[in-house]
Amino acid sequence: MSQWVKRGGKASRVKADGEVRRSQSIRTYGAGSLMDLLDRSVLIGGLDFWRFGTEGAVAITEHRLRQTVTSMLNQLDEPVNLSTDKPFVHPPAGLDGEPQRSNGIEVFEFPQWFVCQDNKCRALVRAPQGLELKADRWQHYCDSRKYSPAVPVRFVLACKNGHLDEMPWIYFVHEGQGKQRCASPSLRLIEGRTGDFSEVAVRCACKQWRYLAHARAEEANPPCKGYRPWLGPEAQENCDQRPRLLMRGASNTYFSQVVSALSIPESDSELVNVVRDLMDVLTNATKETLPTLRHAIPKLAALGDASDDEVLEAVEALKNPEEAEQVPLRTAEYLQLTSQPAYRTGVLPQPDDKFFARRYDPPTGLPDGIGQIVVAPRLREVAVQVGFTRLDAPTANLQGEYDLQVTTCKLGLNTEWLPASEIWGEGVFVQLDEGAVRDWEDRKAVSARAKVLLAGYDRWKEERSNAPKFPGVRFYLLHSLSHLLINAIAVECGYSAAALSERIYCAPRNDDVPMAAILISTGTPGTEGTLGGLVEQGKHLLEHLRRAYDMGRLCSNDPVCAYHSPAKDPTRRDREGAACHGCLYVAEPSCERFNCYLDRALVVPTMGHPEYLAFFSERPRLTDRV
Repeated sequence: MSQWVKRGGKASRVKADGEVRRSQSIRTYGAGSLMDLLDRSVLIGGLDFWRFGTEGAVAITEHRLRQTVTSMLNQLDEPVNLSTDKPFVHPPAGLDGEPQRSNGIEVFEFPQWFVCQDNKCRALVRAPQGLELKADRWQHYCDSRKYSPAVPVRFVLACKNGHLDEMPWIYFVHEGQGKQRCASPSLRLIEGRTGDFSEVAVRCACKQWRYLAHARAEEANPPCKGYRPWLGPEAQENCDQRPRLLMRGASNTYFSQVVSALSIPESDSELVNVVRDLMDVLTNATKETLPTLRHAIPKLAALGDASDDEVLEAVEALKNPEEAEQVPLRTAEYLQLTSQPAYRTGVLPQPDDKFFARRYDPPTGLPDGIGQIVVAPRLREVAVQVGFTRLDAPTANLQGEYDLQVTTCKLGLNTEWLPASEIWGEGVFVQLDEGAVRDWEDRKAVSARAKVLLAGYDRWKEERSNAPKFPGVRFYLLHSLSHLLINAIAVECGYSAAALSERIYCAPRNDDVPMAAILISTGTPGTEGTLGGLVEQGKHLLEHLRRAYDMGRLCSNDPVCAYHSPAKDPTRRDREGAACHGCLYVAEPSCERFNCYLDRALVVPTMGHPEYLAFFSERPRLTDRV
């Protein structure tokens, strides 16, 4: 990706210091995120600063996802109107070794406060004053009459509304502690041996000084100024929050809000599917002009015997998809995955298939508690970034959708598209037996455990007025089982555990479509697919369940892990039961919920808990059902 750095109001081309995958442009390094380069820190520009060269943006099509995202965006006070032809696009691909202003993503130098690296100097200055650009790096002229390299200060301010600002160093040392500002502030940043906040101090030449630990209290900082520097200098807005001191490399400076959907066969009528392919000529058709168009344009013969009224009704439905009743994302995928034909040797996906899955019935029968196994050799997942937050990670609902009215930061000001990526891969879908899940939920031990988990969740929710609903003990079961299976399958499938990801299908028993299933998949952006190693493991699910059972029974941190009480934990792990790095945690890209909502005691017998609390109270075996 091309790096363009703005200094002093001018943009100059510089040699790229590294590479960022296009798929990372909607997650870790999306619009508004901070990125560390070799000798500076930059802020990724908003969508208005993304350049696609002379060929333009490459669109990604996913009808169901567009409907869902449009519905979410319409909830905002200032709705984003997505383009009809290119609502989602691939991030731009920069030109390696040849950065051009017309191609790539523009970034801005942030923060602009720098620290001199000379141990005797340690001057804290704001670029470009007091600094000089030498060999594409800021240099500070020290009192010892020599130049020393300067690096960006590692502290910034951010508020709950997502605004980002520089740390007001001069204010912090003077007015921030009730002192008068001196005539000519000259600051130094003194860091202790460990770099801890309690050892970092800011000193001025007027002999005023202050420890940085005082800035950790929000009331010690001035009111937020509403800066949104990733959107440009004119994007300031009002804000009623107090900013918080952050390390610019901390994980809580940026939480991307990504909504994804699997490409599944459309459930529309045959006429709607035909009209969709003819929308280029039917978009503006009316009752008066349609007969003429059908007579004059040969390809409209594909409409067959459909009446003009039926055709116009289909056109209107495609032009206004948000008005049509839509099945939620996860529910539609669940219904599609659970209705697949039986697996047959030699039946393979076609080259142009976006979705191909088959129900696998093991010759020896299904493991106890399992309702269905579906292997999917071909999956296409489209993921689109709809916004981001800072300080607190956003939590999606059970359908994977976000409430965008909750402190969501804009990606751009004047764009009609959102950045997206498509991932081709394979997966294994495991559906639990609904009857077995309901029987398990009715156990007294499970009801009691649900109250314990809810108490922890309520404590977490006290500080968050916008928290979603408690997902329920069924979700804890599915999520914990998913993590155990990821670690168990990784031993055999040829992929590392970090290469596997989960997709949870959960809906309560009183829902129109109750769901209790997980999809474990792997994939790679921009490729044709994977090698089939994961699909093959779906045929040996009993072995993996047994391995997961053995791995989950005992944690290296037991008994501390097993006896963990979420409502009483001083470390504030409020949304986890018996779960930690020694048993259930997986790599964050693999998990949908940032390693929260986990409790292995619900899946396998755990010390300190009754065995009948676990869904698999015994080591998995073949079911007695025919």
